Amino acid sequence: MAAEPSPRSSQPSKKKHNRKRARQDAEIERYDSLPWNPALPDDDPFSVVVGTNELEGGFLSLEEIDEAAYGLGIPQPGVGNRKEKKDKQSTKSNKRKPSDVDGDSGATEVEKDMEEEEEEAEVDEASEKDENLKTAKKKKKKKKNKKKKTENEKENESHKVSNGKNDVEDELVDEAEYYAWNELRLHPLLMKSVYRLGFKEPTPIQKACIPAAAHQGKDVIGAAETGSGKTLAFGLPILQRLLEEQEKTARMFEQKGEEAERIAPKGFLRALIITPTRELALQVTDHLKAAANGIDVRVVPVVGGMSTEKQERLLKKRPEIVVGTPGRLWELMSGGEKHLVELHSLSFFVLDEADRMIENGHFRELQSIIDMLPMANSPIEVNSQNTQNCATVSSFQRKKRQTFVFSATIALSADFRKKLKRGSLKPKQSLPDELNSIEKLSERAGMKANVAIIDLTSASILPEKLEDSFIECREEDKDAYLYYILRVHGRGRTIVFCTSIAALRHISSLLRILGINVWTLHAQMQQRARLKAMDRFRGNEHGILVATDVVARGIDIPGVRTVVHYQLPHSAEVYVHRSGRTARASADGCSIALVSANETSKFASLCKSFSKESFQSFPLEHSYMPEVLKRLSLARRIDKILRKDSKEKAKKSWLEQSAESVELVMDDYDSEEEKVNNIKQKKATSVQLNKLQQELNMLLSHPLQPRTFSHRYVAGAGVSPLLQHQFEELARQNRPESQGLGENKRRKLVVFGQDCVEPLQALRSAGHKVHMDGKEIADKRRNMDNLRRKRKEEKKRMKDQRRKQRKRQKMGSE
Repeated sequence: MAAEPSPRSSQPSKKKHNRKRARQDAEIERYDSLPWNPALPDDDPFSVVVGTNELEGGFLSLEEIDEAAYGLGIPQPGVGNRKEKKDKQSTKSNKRKPSDVDGDSGATEVEKDMEEEEEEAEVDEASEKDENLKTAKKKKKKKKNKKKKTENEKENESHKVSNGKNDVEDELVDEAEYYAWNELRLHPLLMKSVYRLGFKEPTPIQKACIPAAAHQGKDVIGAAETGSGKTLAFGLPILQRLLEEQEKTARMFEQKGEEAERIAPKGFLRALIITPTRELALQVTDHLKAAANGIDVRVVPVVGGMSTEKQERLLKKRPEIVVGTPGRLWELMSGGEKHLVELHSLSFFVLDEADRMIENGHFRELQSIIDMLPMANSPIEVNSQNTQNCATVSSFQRKKRQTFVFSATIALSADFRKKLKRGSLKPKQSLPDELNSIEKLSERAGMKANVAIIDLTSASILPEKLEDSFIECREEDKDAYLYYILRVHGRGRTIVFCTSIAALRHISSLLRILGINVWTLHAQMQQRARLKAMDRFRGNEHGILVATDVVARGIDIPGVRTVVHYQLPHSAEVYVHRSGRTARASADGCSIALVSANETSKFASLCKSFSKESFQSFPLEHSYMPEVLKRLSLARRIDKILRKDSKEKAKKSWLEQSAESVELVMDDYDSEEEKVNNIKQKKATSVQLNKLQQELNMLLSHPLQPRTFSHRYVAGAGVSPLLQHQFEELARQNRPESQGLGENKRRKLVVFGQDCVEPLQALRSAGHKVHMDGKEIADKRRNMDNLRRKRKEEKKRMKDQRRKQRKRQKMGSE
């Protein structure tokens, strides 16, 4: 037995193959012996496709099949495995019988056969398990596919329903209302999206830009007030040209077939749109997607604060339009992103809010991106050398690139076109390095000399329906007046602008302590938090957003009724952009500037730049101010305690983290007395904090009321028209008819003597104009400073006199 392992190892594999072949031959002979009758006649021409006489092919109908003869019994669940096992057992017993007849002489062969059969059984069991696993996986895949199919069918049905609704809407659309769009000769698919979006007539900037850009193929420099529809002014010409090219390729495909794909390949970057802020880039993307709904054009945003991997995956799908910020675009370009580097197919280059792009110290990456663009008007030889790397770009796609530059403000010299002509003949290396004006930016971007310059800005620059106002106050009273505006006139969406993040944090913490829910947005926030704040602000009809100038540029938030300038901006342009968040798209709005004594001359210079000699003074009910100041003093004390506590915690956590990073153990050098004193101090501060919060909560539980209001006698301060109106409304609500109609309905809370009026309404009803003269304001400021100086001197003199009197009294007593 010990000498036989070597032959034993070589024999089993050969025997297995021989047995399998014998079984297959036996099955083939059995199937060949069965009567196979062709279901189709020989004369049928379809039999040539189905099978020929040489191969003896054909179909069997269900009536001709004998299940027993062909072994096609339908297996029952759980029975098939048992039958297979029984068959295996019978085969094993049949194999064992001849060994029994042979006797002891064949014992070694029987043992060999037994071992081989055990090995075969193990192999069969493993194969059965594999088959079972495969069948289970197939079933799961089938289930998933079925689910996907059902979901896709549902989506298709919903799309069909929605398309049906859209078709019905298209049928119901009165084209006479949209007659003004017909002059622009837009594509029918774009007209459908215009109908769907409900834009009944184009804005002035759209009327001027679309014909020049879409039909004449010109470059455009456009300037118009904020909220005038500049996004569609450059978006619709881009989509118009892409649709025209799609139709051309479809015709070429019908004529030439596969050759058309070589002549007009897909998947190249056609439009690159650059914006200064992330929020504006995402907004432009949303507007273009809405306009391109139902069109085979993909729009992808590329902004900072989001994962580069995800953006790279989106760019691998090769979208036609990319909207991005300069920083992230240059990061991907310098990293060798193929879709962004292949710029020879670029047909449109757009700079939105260009005046922000040219500010000092901003957007160096923009210059690098512009330098990567192929010169639009350069000689053919240079372009031919550049296009060697991009030989697949078609001839009709390689037209002259169009450049669009848009801004709310614009200032161009008289010889601007001559500069563009000279710049087109020069190489980029000889052009000026610094992009400190729109002229230099346009020249470097390769703008053509026949550029269409469209300046629709008025002398005042500000929107027509915007009501500007101001409140003159001390620097320390700004918080009180802001709380007054939000509490008494808190109707509609409001944006409060600050120039610094420190001021933003100070305001937001105070307002939250005072029970006003606000959202914040500034440059140091993560992109996810910024988007969440914007979504929540958009979702609340009376939301309040405290933000820096990040939100001032181009962001379109519907329903913003009031803009408050807590801190005045550094330039008139920023003031225009801030105020432009309201009174958008022919709506009305109000802006309120909180002007301290130090900022009066600055505000006067702003007024002069808008060519406004007078501003309205916002009406204030000074009887509210004592209650406001009382609440605000408590809030400031609470905020001071909380800030101190958070600073200590941050300091401790920073020390612990730094010690952990260096693997050091921190020793506590405080004595027991110091520890006890610290604990006592913490308890005292917590008790004080609780007392202050309780006191503030008591004040906040009552509505903000003027000083003249009497709690005992409602008409104690006289019956005002507002009070009379409230009495009438309350009398109507208390009638038995109205009570019977809605007994279970919750009644509206009525606060006597107070009405939450919108700031714009209050300004129109009670505001008065104040003449803003720079000299007068400077004189007033000087007078105020002189008065303060005199008061200080008088106080000092009085203190000195008292001190001298005390000394004399002491000397006399001694």
